[in-house]
Amino acid sequence: MDSLRTLKIARNGYIVIALVICAFGVGLLANSGWPTDILIRSLGLIFMADGVIKMIGYFSKDFYCLAFQYDFAFGILMAALGLLILIRGETYSRMLYVVLGLVILTDALFRIQMSLDAKKFGLSLWWRILLVAVLTGILGMILVVDPYNGEGGAARTLVGAAVVLEGILNLCVAVYTIKILDRFSEPPDEYSRS
Repeated sequence: MDSLRTLKIARNGYIVIALVICAFGVGLLANSGWPTDILIRSLGLIFMADGVIKMIGYFSKDFYCLAFQYDFAFGILMAALGLLILIRGETYSRMLYVVLGLVILTDALFRIQMSLDAKKFGLSLWWRILLVAVLTGILGMILVVDPYNGEGGAARTLVGAAVVLEGILNLCVAVYTIKILDRFSEPPDEYSRS
């Protein structure tokens, strides 16, 4: 598989997964009464798909080399967590919000660092990624603290909001930092160095 095709698969996969994550979060916000087993299985599948896309992205060659720089190890972690959640989700259901919070917080921290790298690189929209990453990280930290002990509608509303922001963060990364250029293309003005 050539590098341009791999990059297109990674970028499009990133966008699709981001939209799925957003839809999952909106679903949680709209209906906090989902059965726990559906919530667990959905989360496991999303984690696994996200992990696979991250690993594919790591091996692609994008123009800026920003979006996927931390994604190999994080992709393996996501895929492994997804598999663990699918296999033993009921066992860990009490810790699910904490695990989700740790994943969201970790991703947000990587994206904060990536946004600062994007600023050094000269991308003009780096601050949007930084803003969304900071907000996402705050909600991830609140999930880790788990103020509702993983129970009730308020807990699921918090999870829904955090998941929506995580999806928006991934979408920002895909749109602002992954450029697919063929050998004849020049980077557009908004992506050029200052």
